[in-house]
Amino acid sequence: MMQMTYREAIRKALADSMAEDRQVILIGEDVGVYGGCFKVSEGLVKQFPNQVIDTPVSEEGFTGMAIGAAMMGMRPVIEIMYADFFTLIFDPIVNHAAKTHFLSAGRFSCPIVIRLPEGSGTGHGAQHTQSPEALFLNESGLKMVAPSNPSDAYNLLRKAIRDNNPVLFFEHKLLYDTSGPVTPEDIEIGKAKVVREGNNLTLISYSHAMKTTLETAELLSEKGFEATVVDLCSLKPLDVKTILTQAAKTGRAAMIQDTAAMGSVGSDVLALISSDRQTFDLLKDPPLLICGKNSPTPFSKDLEKNAVPNAAESAEKIINHFFS
Repeated sequence: MMQMTYREAIRKALADSMAEDRQVILIGEDVGVYGGCFKVSEGLVKQFPNQVIDTPVSEEGFTGMAIGAAMMGMRPVIEIMYADFFTLIFDPIVNHAAKTHFLSAGRFSCPIVIRLPEGSGTGHGAQHTQSPEALFLNESGLKMVAPSNPSDAYNLLRKAIRDNNPVLFFEHKLLYDTSGPVTPEDIEIGKAKVVREGNNLTLISYSHAMKTTLETAELLSEKGFEATVVDLCSLKPLDVKTILTQAAKTGRAAMIQDTAAMGSVGSDVLALISSDRQTFDLLKDPPLLICGKNSPTPFSKDLEKNAVPNAAESAEKIINHFFS
């Protein structure tokens, strides 16, 4: 067990994967000499000079190149400097990488990982603080993960690099400096974790919003309400069994997320809970979605911090909805 930051955990996952397999390569803008926009890949070009490739500012171009390399046996990891620039890679990822296995009748795979630093709270304005995971949810052929802590970041990235499918790896920028123990484990993409046990309600979340969710659970505990907390870890596929089991166990379920409600991960989670007859019959109250504002992220930090839920307002909404 090692103590490290989220940033260091991702760097170690990249280094360990490149050391094990020369076919694993890191591609992106400033990932080499500069060490990455958020210093995640710092020092890797010295360790692996033939496996770290600095590119021109052309996301669509180097993503298309990496997809071709993946189809020919390489295992590229792409860093998109800000997740907001997904608009530039949407066509190669959705129309090509995600469809390769299907269109080739299983003869080709596309083992590529796309790292997407996302999220607000950094004062970078509306074009550099988005969380676009929901825009990929309806696209077949992709896997999506969003770890909330260093250990899951390390293990899920290691697993993603070995996966034969294209994997979108969402890294919230506010998590980079958070630290915690990292323990290598055989984690499974598509498997959620129960990180806290309670009998009064079930709280579900992922990525940076897990911090808000755990703080909310503490505030609720002070009021006498004990919450089970589920970390989704993977957004696609979702761990339907764990979601339904934990919601049914307590009879109350709330989803907390930083993103807006419509067409979101939380919308899918609540739809799963509400549409499963066995789970629905065990609910004591309608499920609740606590989410971010449906607005571009303000540049003002005072306004920006209010664009996503905080623990105090989440606890208040939960108490009013379930226990008043």
